Amino acid sequence: MDLQVEKVAKILVDRSARICLVESCTGGLISKMLTDIPGSSKWFECGLVTYSNESKIALVGVPSEVIAQYGAVSAETAKEMAMGALKRFDRCDYSISVTGIAGPGGGSEAKPVGTVFFGLGVRDEHGSISSSVHGKHIKGESRDQIRNESAKCALSLFLELFD
Repeated sequence: MDLQVEKVAKILVDRSARICLVESCTGGLISKMLTDIPGSSKWFECGLVTYSNESKIALVGVPSEVIAQYGAVSAETAKEMAMGALKRFDRCDYSISVTGIAGPGGGSEAKPVGTVFFGLGVRDEHGSISSSVHGKHIKGESRDQIRNESAKCALSLFLELFD
């Protein structure tokens, strides 16, 4: 089992916390990695794959105006995905969102293949929700490699919240 995944599980167990995922380009990969751990039902609430713009809007409340103005692959959309998950799943203390371009097509000069945005949502003890967003260029030879590296990066960014 991956050490990163074990660390995420330990943090959530130690804090009696729950997490939800909203994934686009990773297609549920992070949710799979986390639920590979026996007993993950104690801390894993749900994983949504919001691949289409419509699902981002319908399932986690990303405003259509945000997608229209900034695009599905943007810091703004990643933030709305992470915040929307915590607003819809009030049992969750943390959320991770991922939106990006895994390739091989779909990239542009402004947003080349490997452009990925990660959102991290946190609900504090008073119920207030905050978020942070990180944009990265993930290098990879293939779609699978970009998706796998994106999943690892998302978990690393989550772990940095506790360093």
